[in-house]
Amino acid sequence: MDAWPLRHLVLRTPRLELRPDDDAGLFELVDVALAGVHDPDEMPFNVAWTDRLPEDGGRSMVQHFWGVRARFEVEDWAICFLVRHEGRVIGVQEVNAQKFGALREVTTGSWLGKEFHGNGFGTEMRVAALQFAFDHLGARIARSAAWQGNHASNRVSAKLGYVQDGTTAAAPRGERLEHVRLRLDEPDFVRPDWNVEVAGLAECVHLITS
Repeated sequence: MDAWPLRHLVLRTPRLELRPDDDAGLFELVDVALAGVHDPDEMPFNVAWTDRLPEDGGRSMVQHFWGVRARFEVEDWAICFLVRHEGRVIGVQEVNAQKFGALREVTTGSWLGKEFHGNGFGTEMRVAALQFAFDHLGARIARSAAWQGNHASNRVSAKLGYVQDGTTAAAPRGERLEHVRLRLDEPDFVRPDWNVEVAGLAECVHLITS
């Protein structure tokens, strides 16, 4: 029996390859983050982790991903896919779920290095995650969220068929912001004219869908 069968999982789209995080890839991801993820005047995340990067060189970021990997359980899991374009790490796409076998719901979140914005990669990696969840895991609902002012993320969500599902408040930098909750039911998913290629799922599906 393989001690960590998730290492065999890979999603491929027309331009991207997504694999669960590994240490070498995480150090590449740190370099991407240090080069910039968003406008310094904005904070697109619930936790202002990018503000800490200059202080610790990405140590807390790597520790976060190690912690997610260490806490992986069938009833409460998260897969942090490192996204590569032409062999280079450009961002991360997360898919997570609790009690997936009963609820058949996933939540997604993602970010790209700022230099890779504007190329449609964010949409492509989200589609990969959604097709993986709906078509290969049997999910029925996908959830996401974004700040009201995050127009790029909200445009992607609307284009793919998400609808608003209420709001929550958070203050990552001490100032209240409205977080828009988003919901996508599988029949409403607006699909592109390509399908994600999934390999290595047979080795690890028992860790995800049981």
